[in-house]
Amino acid sequence: MIEFRHVGITVTDIERSLEFYRELLGFEVYKDMEESGEYIDNFSGIKDIKVRTVKMKATDGSLIELLEYKSHRNDNTKCKNELITTIGCSHFALTTDDLDYLYKKLSHRGIRFNSEPQLSPDGYAKIAFCRDPDGVLIELVEVL
Repeated sequence: MIEFRHVGITVTDIERSLEFYRELLGFEVYKDMEESGEYIDNFSGIKDIKVRTVKMKATDGSLIELLEYKSHRNDNTKCKNELITTIGCSHFALTTDDLDYLYKKLSHRGIRFNSEPQLSPDGYAKIAFCRDPDGVLIELVEVL
């Protein structure tokens, strides 16, 4: 049996990302920790790593994990996955009960969207794509 566990998102500024995911999207922090040592070195494959990890829950219990590496920082400060067609994880999706409200709220705070919310061709859902503060592509879905 396989079940989905969480999405891990490496960020450049965890406080800025916490504001986005907690204050704007409504995730709740349930664990905030500094990690280092043999355990994390082994599973990351990187020696002497230091990372702040913040685990967050959505109202349905689904999880995201924000990671800000204090050591071994990558030189790219923005997500280079500019196109959804780039190989690798292209985006992750979140469900909302009021996409129009969320679109207005996020737009008002300067969050960039690809377009206004669109009705899917089958009429099942309204969808919009935006980016988090580091450029990670997020699909926002309202099932109608």
